Amino acid sequence: MNATLPGPDGRPRCRWCLATPGYLAYHDTEWGLPVADDRRLFEKLCLEGFQAGLSWRTILEKRENFRAAFAGFEIDRVARFDAADVARLLADAGIVRHRGKIEAVINNARRARDLIAEAGSLAAHVWRFEPLAARGPSTSPASVALSKDLKRRGWGFVGPTTVHAFLQAMGVINDHAEDCAIRADVEAARAAFRRP
Repeated sequence: MNATLPGPDGRPRCRWCLATPGYLAYHDTEWGLPVADDRRLFEKLCLEGFQAGLSWRTILEKRENFRAAFAGFEIDRVARFDAADVARLLADAGIVRHRGKIEAVINNARRARDLIAEAGSLAAHVWRFEPLAARGPSTSPASVALSKDLKRRGWGFVGPTTVHAFLQAMGVINDHAEDCAIRADVEAARAAFRRP
């Protein structure tokens, strides 16, 4: 089976992204491009946690609702959420209402503040796990190592598969298929990217 298929413009794309127009836009404009912004990194790691057991399409379609519900994923604001916020979020039909995942986001915001105080930024810490080579199925040595590190620090819903998807999406790993039309763009962005 080919890893790519022709996109609407005839250029090859990673096979998975052609399932919906939303996937295609996400693939072409976000997935794999390097990110150094702590808020975006935190958001993506949280959304990957919410995706566990669900489809990414579900999460992508609810992304704006998640942003509204979780104060734009501003780490300091989310870290101050309390039991009333958990109750509010559990009643919000616009997001995935899973108590464990909601509480993990709040906990992870608190852990992120600790990590930022230690490492200078969430980005600086995450990019330390950039592998030299990384084409793999659903985990990688880098995702296993970062998952263990985050769990040791008290983070939740950050298993190796979740973390691998996060590393792919945030450009730490370029997992675009070899003949995907976007792969070269991502490699160029990674080459120009200044690691935190």
